[in-house]
Amino acid sequence: MNSYEEYYDLVHDNTFGIHAKARFFVRYGDEQELADAIGWRQAEARDLPLLHIGSGSNLLFLDDYPGVVLQSAIQGVDVMEADDEQVVLRVGSGMEWDALVELCVTHGWHGLENLSLIPGQVGAAAVQNIGAYGAEASQHVVAVECVDLTDGTVRRFEAAECDYGYRTSVFKTRLRGRYAVSRVWLRLSRRFVPDTTYGGIAEMLSSQGIPVDEVTASQLRDAIIRIRRHKLPDPAVQGNAGSFFMNPVVDEACKERLLAQYPAMPHYAAGQGRWKLSAAWLIDQSGWKGKSLGPAGVHDRQALVLVNLGGARGMDVVRLCQAVRQDVVRQFGVTLMPEVNFIPDIPLDKLSL
Repeated sequence: MNSYEEYYDLVHDNTFGIHAKARFFVRYGDEQELADAIGWRQAEARDLPLLHIGSGSNLLFLDDYPGVVLQSAIQGVDVMEADDEQVVLRVGSGMEWDALVELCVTHGWHGLENLSLIPGQVGAAAVQNIGAYGAEASQHVVAVECVDLTDGTVRRFEAAECDYGYRTSVFKTRLRGRYAVSRVWLRLSRRFVPDTTYGGIAEMLSSQGIPVDEVTASQLRDAIIRIRRHKLPDPAVQGNAGSFFMNPVVDEACKERLLAQYPAMPHYAAGQGRWKLSAAWLIDQSGWKGKSLGPAGVHDRQALVLVNLGGARGMDVVRLCQAVRQDVVRQFGVTLMPEVNFIPDIPLDKLSL
């Protein structure tokens, strides 16, 4: 039976550590409990808005939430298909993502190693299409099971229907707010093929005395974890949502213009004549790394991360976000867009600071 908590403080359910109260909060353990919660809301709280969250690792609450907040606690990892080459898993959306990666490495199910230590739940990973060190969750998604938040019915989306792109999916765009992810199907390999070409992985392995061509899955996972812990603040110690901004993608002309002025600027081919730039480098070059604005700051080791220095409200973080964006535009002519979701969902140009 679901419990419906009133005026629930979400401070422990968002990694920024922002105090924001939900009018009602419901944590459910399976699809039927979610359907019951949807029915209860329609009968008892029909005029209140509805918000589904994971562990809050990609959210910024700008104020109290005046409606019903739902959160998945669906667990479980089931092997649906298996042969000598691969395995297909069906994973509960409420499972912590890194716990899944650890389990897969332990069982010899490969492909997620470079996504180690990314915070959040499995369901949110499928919505956000999380990525790091050359890997993305969508490379392994077979299908996503969802519950329709309008009537409680279950629908399965095949991977091709999810419209995956850089840190996005159909659940963040056309179907935003319509479905809650309940289970995610993932296809993994029984053969370990390491990718050590990104973000200092090879250097970290070398520092551990591990030859790149001899690395094991557990050693690669450990290297990723060491890199992330060195570069990124622990949300339990300093509130943050990981990467706050997406890396901007620009056209050839913009890339060439910037390279003429900044020859050392990192840039990566993004296909179709487009180029991905490093948001962290742009922010660093704009002078914001390690700087603060009130109780919110830019992390001193990773400029892509905005942090709660203590007692920050959501709008404090937004003010910092806007100041950083304005300086990057002024210096480079490039507009940074947040990866973090603002609650309520208000466009940046409509926010009153």
